Amino acid sequence: MEEISHIVVWWIRRDLRVVDNKALYQALQTGQPVLPVFIFDSNILSDLNPSDRRIEFIRQRIDALDSQFRSLGSAIWIAEGEPTEIFGRLLNSFAVQEVFAGADYEPYSIRRDQAVDKILRPHGCSLHLVNDHLIFRPDEIIKDNGLPYTVFTPYARKWRETLTERPIPTFRSDFFMDRLVKRLDLFPKEGILRGFKQQSCIFPSDKPDTEIIHNYDRFRDFPAVGGTSRLGIHLRFGTISIRQLVVLALKNSPAFLNELIWREFYQMILFFYPEVVTRSFKPAGDSVKWLNHEEDFRAWCKGLTGYPIVDAGMHQLVQTGYMHNRVRMITASFLTKHLLIDWRWGEAFFAEHLLDYELASNNGGWQWAAGTGCDAMPYFRIFNPILQSKRFDPEGEYIRQWVPGYQKGRTDQKPIVDHQMARDRAIRVFREAWAAGH
Repeated sequence: MEEISHIVVWWIRRDLRVVDNKALYQALQTGQPVLPVFIFDSNILSDLNPSDRRIEFIRQRIDALDSQFRSLGSAIWIAEGEPTEIFGRLLNSFAVQEVFAGADYEPYSIRRDQAVDKILRPHGCSLHLVNDHLIFRPDEIIKDNGLPYTVFTPYARKWRETLTERPIPTFRSDFFMDRLVKRLDLFPKEGILRGFKQQSCIFPSDKPDTEIIHNYDRFRDFPAVGGTSRLGIHLRFGTISIRQLVVLALKNSPAFLNELIWREFYQMILFFYPEVVTRSFKPAGDSVKWLNHEEDFRAWCKGLTGYPIVDAGMHQLVQTGYMHNRVRMITASFLTKHLLIDWRWGEAFFAEHLLDYELASNNGGWQWAAGTGCDAMPYFRIFNPILQSKRFDPEGEYIRQWVPGYQKGRTDQKPIVDHQMARDRAIRVFREAWAAGH
């Protein structure tokens, strides 16, 4: 059996794959045996429901990776707990030379990585963070004066220009798997995720559908058609390479590429303006006099608003962990404008239920809908859910699928608010907030 003196750690995080994995590739290139490590972070787990479907997704993906590695005579060192405590144990068990991981730009992730690096350095070890789940680091696509963009269109233009100047690399990590640590006795799998229920879930495929992407611009707004990629969860957890997906988008769909750029735009905003997690990007947004009626919020959560397209979206979300992109905008607009409920309430509900939840995109999307974010929809633009339904679900197929008892445009559920009254009220309240904010 192989004796281990010095090792390099590949810390698996938002990159649950082998193919085109930059952190794994760089770890394998050191020439030292590579130990794959995955940590179920107790700081994150403590905030989750025991039935959270995302934990099941991660569990399945880690099990699949581990099985792949075991077929090569290796395995993943899996642990649950505080990352600093886990790395303390690793340093006591192995002569760790270096740790490689994909960079994560969320506020908690940055603090976590700084704490782990502080643990490693006294041991002559360092944490190497590489950009893997985005094409460009958040600080790469900025204005010529060094300031971040706050409007999407010039950001996207600079993003595309930069892409044409640099070929998209591929990291053939799968070519060097013989360099993994080969000591199966080092990898017990005990006591992991005892507080979470194992579930029977069917997750979207991680194989991009080229036809859907090619026709993305034509069908993406129609929830009954199935014209979206459903790859959000795989981008979130890195079970697909963003580089390979951008190459596919470049060949097939400018509109789909644009959505990937929006994702990077919101990552950039969160990186430079971490206060958006709890505050509106536009200061006037925090002057809005929200009604925050809990009964209205419960009706929205349960899909009982009396507006079928809104209710269909909420049923779809709670039952499946997914909601169609167009319907996300409609439901968010309805909560913040028709019901005058703080966008943070809706953002938290989506964060609890969405399989593809990413802090930056979720926050950016909600603030866009509420009119409080950067480059957001103007506060006076308010979706009419009835007109949205007629335009994007004209035959009522999507609504019939998700709203119990809905037939031919009729439902027993009465609207909890009148559209015209709610629209006028929202414009008045937001106008007052904007006047006070300026």
